[in-house]
Amino acid sequence: MLPDEPRPPIDPTPGAPGGGHGLSRCYRHPEQETGIGCTRCGRPICPQCMVNASVGFHCPDCVAEGGRQVRRATTRFGGRPAVDGALVTKALIGINLVVFVLAAYVLTPWLALDLELRSFAPDLSPGHYYPFPTGVAEGPGQWYRLLTAVFLHTAPWHIATNMLVLWVLGPQLEGALGRVRFLALYLLSGLAGSAFAFLLAGDGMRSLGASGAVFGLLGATVVLYRRVRAPLGPIVALLVFNLIVTFSVPNIDWRAHLGGLIAGMLTAAGLMYAPRARRAVVQGLTLAVVAGLVVVMVLAGTAAYGG
Repeated sequence: MLPDEPRPPIDPTPGAPGGGHGLSRCYRHPEQETGIGCTRCGRPICPQCMVNASVGFHCPDCVAEGGRQVRRATTRFGGRPAVDGALVTKALIGINLVVFVLAAYVLTPWLALDLELRSFAPDLSPGHYYPFPTGVAEGPGQWYRLLTAVFLHTAPWHIATNMLVLWVLGPQLEGALGRVRFLALYLLSGLAGSAFAFLLAGDGMRSLGASGAVFGLLGATVVLYRRVRAPLGPIVALLVFNLIVTFSVPNIDWRAHLGGLIAGMLTAAGLMYAPRARRAVVQGLTLAVVAGLVVVMVLAGTAAYGG
């Protein structure tokens, strides 16, 4: 008998030669008589339990077992493949554009003041009124600025350049890592850039922009190209150009750029070089370690600049 050839149902009735007298009863619904058996295991199945197969019918248990044996498709580094491999990239660009319009033209200047990365030592002299929060150094109630500042921009050219780089680099990283890992890479890079800027210049600072997260994507793309052995020349040239601009143009927060770049490279290395057998563990630890470094920088900055 071939493996998928229909088998006669097995009648579990005691004393029945080769099965028993009359029709067999469904193994899941004993009150149902049936003359059909599962083509894989031979157990009798009623119409409620029949699952169409290429030959005959399968029982629910065999179908479930077969499903467990099918290996789930993944992206190159363990993520779930998606029909739209740039969905998160598009969503991030959309959020940045909405926040820019609101902050620049609708809720100006209050939204920017509430969301920007800032840390000022307030004037606490008698009679002085300070209407705004001093910023991140004030404590946990102001730490949200580390993230919200990543979605703020100062001018059209500022958001245009960041979103252009995000659109160029985002889809290939999202396709390789999957949506969840890519989003984690972006957010951790942005947070690390904010935390590093706060740590180095936490008293009397203002900073905003997605540049820290974008530099994280630049660093991650370098790691990706190295991992897949693609030519590094173009992406390294783009990175060097952006670093030259960072350190030569006034009023650019090089600390956020550098912090995001380092975090992006560290995160990408852990995600892309994790051994297949322990991929989930290594990738989870990588994200936890980078997040821990962000927390350490914020706590150190708060201790140094907080009141």
